Amino acid sequence: MFGALRVKNYRIYATGAVISNTGTWMGRVAQDWVVLTELTDHSARALGVVTGLQFLPMLLLSPLGGVLSDAFPKRRVMMLTQSLMALTAVAMGVLVITGAVELWHMYVLAFVQGTGAALDAPARQSFVSEMVPRERLTNAVGLNSASFHTGRLLGPATAGLLIAVFGTGPTFLVNAATFVAVLVALLAMDPRQLTPAPRSRGKGRIREGVAYVRHRPDIIMIMMLAFVHGTFGMNFQMTNALMITEVFGREVTDFGVTGSVMAVGSLGGALLAAKRDRPRLRYLFGALASFAACSLLVGLAPSFWFYAVMLVPTGLSALTVMVTANALVQLSVDPAVRGRVLSLYMMVFMGGTPVGAPVIGWIGEQFGARWTILIATITVGGAVLAAVTWVMRTDNLRVRVAREQGRLLVLERGPVEPVPERAV
Repeated sequence: MFGALRVKNYRIYATGAVISNTGTWMGRVAQDWVVLTELTDHSARALGVVTGLQFLPMLLLSPLGGVLSDAFPKRRVMMLTQSLMALTAVAMGVLVITGAVELWHMYVLAFVQGTGAALDAPARQSFVSEMVPRERLTNAVGLNSASFHTGRLLGPATAGLLIAVFGTGPTFLVNAATFVAVLVALLAMDPRQLTPAPRSRGKGRIREGVAYVRHRPDIIMIMMLAFVHGTFGMNFQMTNALMITEVFGREVTDFGVTGSVMAVGSLGGALLAAKRDRPRLRYLFGALASFAACSLLVGLAPSFWFYAVMLVPTGLSALTVMVTANALVQLSVDPAVRGRVLSLYMMVFMGGTPVGAPVIGWIGEQFGARWTILIATITVGGAVLAAVTWVMRTDNLRVRVAREQGRLLVLERGPVEPVPERAV
């Protein structure tokens, strides 16, 4: 389960990452709380807009981030992007502490921070394969997600306490300080133990990445499922705030608790994924179906504590989807285009949020907070049914779906061979 930690560089990186991830979740809780309670009167629309602006750069700039990660040393790219996000967190904290913050400030700074994240994500995702050998890649991807959700477990609850005692401004500054941990880890790594992918520079790099994906129907299917899951399912940063304030009438500490409770399930899912020898398509389909069912129960929760408890399996299934999809893509692409393919994956997975978040915010205002979660049941459930049906009717994927004694089985015939670089 923890095999990748035997690699020194990865161990150093993971230590810095878990500190930074904790701070990132603290910053997200503080941002949402400022918008929802200090700058507006619990406006779901404003919260949806700021969330959408934070993820809009993923839609616009992820391909550029992929080009940068394939053209330049990934450590150098990450040091620049992490520094940008730290400065943005400092600006948020200073504006709140001085009392000068306005809603448009949060819109602009959320967009800038999202820009740093969009350029950082392809380098960060593909950098894992340079730190660990191929046989430990699935394990490292799972541990990366475990690190992220350990931060998600600690960050919201810590933020809730800090906001209650010191306010949102100092919480932003603590988030800014945690970015230093990643910068220190990147500087402390031994570059001689890395295995950099071949550099790819020149014109047409984005087109080559798109052409590569176009020849891979298996990756296209995974990306479409990731798009639906990310756009309509992974909005708990916003939906938790709406459910806590509108449906259950709770305070900021309970908002932090729900984020941490969900992270318990997410962390469990990450560790289970890290334990598997390799990702499989049936894990992806099963996790998506489980997520749709859990979303139904969460959206109809009769009490706060039932809601909180059901967030555990919801987080587990959501994380299983994310890790399995990511690992399926990473293990089946040519290293020379891995950064660009992962940037396209991140673009569709997180880039749908700028569209989905305002729409879900509007749904919350028109139909109530519960429907911001129930929409995930409808969309994700429909998507996985469509994907299974398509796989059953498609011969050019190296998988097939069959029925045996009334059970639906996904039968796999090994990983799909990557398209050679010269073929694109």
